[in-house]
Amino acid sequence: MEWYLVPNVEYHGQTFLKRVKVGGKSICLVGYDGEVFALGSKCPHAGGDLSQGWCKDGTVVCPLHRYTFDLRTGKGSAGQNDYVNTYPVEVKGNAVYVGISSFWENIKQIFK
Repeated sequence: MEWYLVPNVEYHGQTFLKRVKVGGKSICLVGYDGEVFALGSKCPHAGGDLSQGWCKDGTVVCPLHRYTFDLRTGKGSAGQNDYVNTYPVEVKGNAVYVGISSFWENIKQIFK
């Protein structure tokens, strides 16, 4: 896994949603309830930009059709049958880092 510093983002404990590009991925970065989460930025249902949505009860809400995705797991709410990818996050000082595994690292994990 490679760790990427998220440019132009400092975390000071506030709630925020922001789309960022790190490691070739478009990511929805979310500061919520004292933590920072990283999820795929595109809703699998209708392609909405999740960073244009909002947070509610530990989920990010898609602005198009109100689909919700768990900030920790990326799972959609019951009945949605979909998910968004999640990525590990580290906050060092105020700097935010997102961990992204390569395609081959992901394949290796399947066979462990």
